[in-house]
Amino acid sequence: MSQIKNIFAFVGIVSLILFGVMSVKIAPVIEKLYDFDPHAIKLYVDIASRALEERSGVEAMVIKVPVKKGVSPGDVDDSIKIIANELNIKNVGELPMYKEVQALSGVPFRYAKIYLLCDAMIAASLLNHSDGFSSYLPCRISVIEDAEGQLWLYTLNMDIMIYGGRPLPPALKADAIKVRDTIIEIMTRAAQGDF
Repeated sequence: MSQIKNIFAFVGIVSLILFGVMSVKIAPVIEKLYDFDPHAIKLYVDIASRALEERSGVEAMVIKVPVKKGVSPGDVDDSIKIIANELNIKNVGELPMYKEVQALSGVPFRYAKIYLLCDAMIAASLLNHSDGFSSYLPCRISVIEDAEGQLWLYTLNMDIMIYGGRPLPPALKADAIKVRDTIIEIMTRAAQGDF
């Protein structure tokens, strides 16, 4: 019986030591979380859950929208350009990757085209806040044909830029949300072939 008491005492001491060490290690992390945007924890939990579900960190960091059956790549192309113009976000470039791959390999490649969209003044404000935001600029919408021939629209999840750290200044946050919503509107409407 005394051996069992000793084992429980040992386990208790080890547990207290581990708890103490963990408290010392975790407390600074938790303290830093108080500086984050109030939406940050939910955002990161959602991303982690999605990464586990998809078994891909990349899939967890993007937003994708299926293109309606019968809507062609040409329809999507026209829609993106027209809607972007309507919503006052500039088309600053297009990368027809499928053409480049075919030119280099001599073999047709599935449809893959990337659109670069930007509001230069909001982009400048984001850069003035953090040079790291340059990795989100210009905003991209990719039109990708999957292995089954289904077209998809992809973009980075800009919520990480908006909510993923310290709160953005209110005016900058409103501008960033506006750009995010504009990109999502373009994707949603273009996926339907809407002009």
